[in-house]
Amino acid sequence: MSFLQSLASAFKGGGPARVPIARSFVSPWAYAFEPGGPRAPFDYDAAVRRSFAENPVAQRSVRIVAEGVGGAPVSASDDAALALLVQPSAGQSLLETLSAHLLLHGNAFVQVMKDGGGRPCELFALRPDRMTVKPGPDGWPAAFRYTVGQHDIDLAVEDENGWPNVIHLKSFHPTDDHYGAGTLAAAEQAVAIHNAASAWNRALLENAARPSGALVYDGGDASTLTPDQFERLKAELATAFSGQANAGRPMLLEGGLKWQSMALSPADMDFAELKAAAARDIALAFGVPPMLLGLPGDNTYANYREANRALWRLTLLPMAEKILSGIAHGLSPWFEGPESNGLALTVDLDRVPALSEDRERLWSQLSAADFLSAEEKRAMLGLEPATTKETAQ
Repeated sequence: MSFLQSLASAFKGGGPARVPIARSFVSPWAYAFEPGGPRAPFDYDAAVRRSFAENPVAQRSVRIVAEGVGGAPVSASDDAALALLVQPSAGQSLLETLSAHLLLHGNAFVQVMKDGGGRPCELFALRPDRMTVKPGPDGWPAAFRYTVGQHDIDLAVEDENGWPNVIHLKSFHPTDDHYGAGTLAAAEQAVAIHNAASAWNRALLENAARPSGALVYDGGDASTLTPDQFERLKAELATAFSGQANAGRPMLLEGGLKWQSMALSPADMDFAELKAAAARDIALAFGVPPMLLGLPGDNTYANYREANRALWRLTLLPMAEKILSGIAHGLSPWFEGPESNGLALTVDLDRVPALSEDRERLWSQLSAADFLSAEEKRAMLGLEPATTKETAQ
């Protein structure tokens, strides 16, 4: 931030001094001595294709979380313009897109589009895999680079007036100063196991859903097949006796040939359980109760109502609170006046059907609490004080 920008921020309020960030040095030779050999670096684009585009469990988990956050009822603090900014625009939900980016990548970037007067008119979600943080001399982000093909666009953190251009939302990462940790990296191994199990089952189905066997040649004189005879037999087996259309077709063998079937081993029989365990690990990484995905063997909850309530309490509400609080903090220079009690974007818990029983129980407890005043009850319910509401009207 330049001297003029610092001076402008001082008059507008805020703008505290930033502590430089020091990044530790990691030797590139450290990866060569890892046990089991070096591991391939995480590729976000390839991981998205393998998980979200090809794996049904991962895609459904992401959709449950993203659509749940996107459909959550949002309550803004007495400002219609602020509430309008986070509403769906052009058929696309901002909160749904940001929650999917934050869940998969660990980072979400919101570009603040401004009108001629310098006030926010639209919030646009940028793809996190195209964003690069450009740190300044003190280690704090000075700009964000958005790359599309061969074109790079540098977006300053703040405009000439010291107001934010980009809001960066990120998950906690214990070893990175600028980027958050996404759940996709943690679920990559489980996704690979689940995809491999699906490929195994498909190959088994294409082979008439039976294990392969061995075609044994017994000429009686210890002779072997000629190369031409071997290739002919292999071609006949591939064209006439493999695949679903040839299931149960009788095999006619020449003299000296005998078909010997091979049974599935116990390890092969456990492949279905291995696939179910990988699916449960994927659901665990994305914070979705396995019961909501129809996974067998995980009836931990009494019913779907309890699982849906756990989904909201443990996954959807924390995700929505992180996104809404980050947006509110980024937009506070425009919407938080000198007499404001604080800019607030929250989820209206009274309008969430999955939490209706919890809210009804809380309302009943507060109604019976005679030792609490009306203002204390309103504060515990998350409502504004009655005096402030009457003054605003």
